[in-house]
Amino acid sequence: MNDIANFKNTLTSSFTDFEKSLNGQSKQPLHSIRKEALANFEQAEFPNLKNEEWRYTNISPLLKHSFNPLPAVLPLMYDDIQQFLLGDTFNHVMVFVNGRFDENLSKINNLPDGLIVKSIATDVEEDDPNVLEHFGKYALSEGQIFTSLSAAYTFDGAFVHVQEGKIIEDPIHLLFIADARKDKALIQPRNLFIADKNSQASVLEHFVSLSEDIYFTNTITEIVVGENTYFDHVKLQEESKRAFHISRTVIDQELSSNFTSHAISLGGDICRNDINSKFNDKGGECTINGLFLLDDSQLCDTHTLIDHAQPHCNSHEHYKGILDDKSRGVFNGKVIVRPDAQKTNAFQENNNIILSNEALINTKPQLEIFADDVKCSHGATIGQLDKEAMFYLKTRGIGEDIARAMLLHAFASDVIKTIKLLPVRDYVEAILTKKFNQ
Repeated sequence: MNDIANFKNTLTSSFTDFEKSLNGQSKQPLHSIRKEALANFEQAEFPNLKNEEWRYTNISPLLKHSFNPLPAVLPLMYDDIQQFLLGDTFNHVMVFVNGRFDENLSKINNLPDGLIVKSIATDVEEDDPNVLEHFGKYALSEGQIFTSLSAAYTFDGAFVHVQEGKIIEDPIHLLFIADARKDKALIQPRNLFIADKNSQASVLEHFVSLSEDIYFTNTITEIVVGENTYFDHVKLQEESKRAFHISRTVIDQELSSNFTSHAISLGGDICRNDINSKFNDKGGECTINGLFLLDDSQLCDTHTLIDHAQPHCNSHEHYKGILDDKSRGVFNGKVIVRPDAQKTNAFQENNNIILSNEALINTKPQLEIFADDVKCSHGATIGQLDKEAMFYLKTRGIGEDIARAMLLHAFASDVIKTIKLLPVRDYVEAILTKKFNQ
């Protein structure tokens, strides 16, 4: 209890210094949301293993560290980040260092008509009504300690607005760089993506680190997908294996909207991803895919929720995990079909490969169905590499190590090949090739 009290007291007392750093922003309407979130943070329960949503994830190691919510931002050069830019294929790039927008490293000057890309800090200063209309309306703070902490300390992040009827061909790359060389940073980018009706866009959220340091990334992304809109979202997390990464992505889907998500988790000592999508009108499509690759003593926890609140909507979910050494994985996928959500079609699957006797995966696919005219299915598998497939490859003259690598790569590629952004797919494929020593 003392550790929890110290954790809360440290971050609550630091809020005064944060307010002073805001300058004019402390007089903006958004600041009342910050103060309300701080009160929620003080009252919220810290997750423990008795909490059903956290029963397999011990987050208490977070309490052993004192994180700085106002971390230092050291100047970076283009050469420092070039390895993370996926070549020159992205024309629209926003770079954040320790959660703060770096204009000098970014490329957002030549945006097409109908696309607005800004930092949240700039948008708040300009009194953009979209921020107040949507900020915090989907990722609610009450009872959520990390969401409350993010909202209380909101300063910067990415604001992407695709206006009505606009088709944005070039994807938007959001690069979040953690630099904890000077202190144990608490990094909290807050993102808001709005795609108006009849529009189309793709966004990559990319989390990286400059070194294998201890820090805490606590990030929230809210996505509004308008009527008859297609929005493609990729989250690639390859942070320090000594870091803590907690993220929450909440999607609001309107009439006949189509949302796709691919979450690739590679880094972090403890990583928690919450992905929630809700159909607010009929005719929607939602695809949520993911892959986590774990070794050493890493822990990755994925919780998904697809809320079929309206009829005639389809959802498809496929997550895969590869676990080695003493790593731990958690998958909890919930699909809710509300009483009026007739003609729902929902599919969910989780497949995992265990490479070590000490690795462990807890998987819990859930269906909660309150309508009768639906088509829903779910499933989960946990196993080792297929011995028959290994034998087949070895009889063809392929060595055991190479055969093992080929099968693991093929298993992971089932998720990777569905990523529509070719540069991202190639980048992840290269990571897989290196990891499996092919």
